[in-house]
Amino acid sequence: MRDLLLRQKQVLFFIVAGGLSAVIEIGSFKLFSTVIPHFFSSEANFHGIHYPMSNIFSTSCGIVTNYFLSIWFVFERGKHSKRKEFAYFMMVSFISTFLSLGFFQIFYSYVFKDTVDLIIYSLSPEIISKIAAILLVSVLNYSIKKKIIFNG
Repeated sequence: MRDLLLRQKQVLFFIVAGGLSAVIEIGSFKLFSTVIPHFFSSEANFHGIHYPMSNIFSTSCGIVTNYFLSIWFVFERGKHSKRKEFAYFMMVSFISTFLSLGFFQIFYSYVFKDTVDLIIYSLSPEIISKIAAILLVSVLNYSIKKKIIFNG
């Protein structure tokens, strides 16, 4: 019973940490996708890839935030040294970045075409696509981080 409660607590903390990291990632994406096109006009559509630098920079902000929240609140230290743990975390996050970028491209190009009006705020297709990509990749991230990186 204790293990079940501990596991549920860990999932809840992972969701909270992931949510905070997602807020950082989405907020920085909004900032980058607004600012970068003023300097690089091809950022909005770089050979068919939409907002590549904005995605990479914002995902990096989210990854760093998620790493610190994960080691402080979610997972216990595993069998790896801090250096190896960080390297594994970054390697998984690097792969996740490309998965997230790919899912974003699919969602932005084919799925989410319209702005969603939430009365107090409107969600653009870019932001909706970013949120959907984050949600999809986060399930994979939790499984890998729990089983491989922080497996005490």
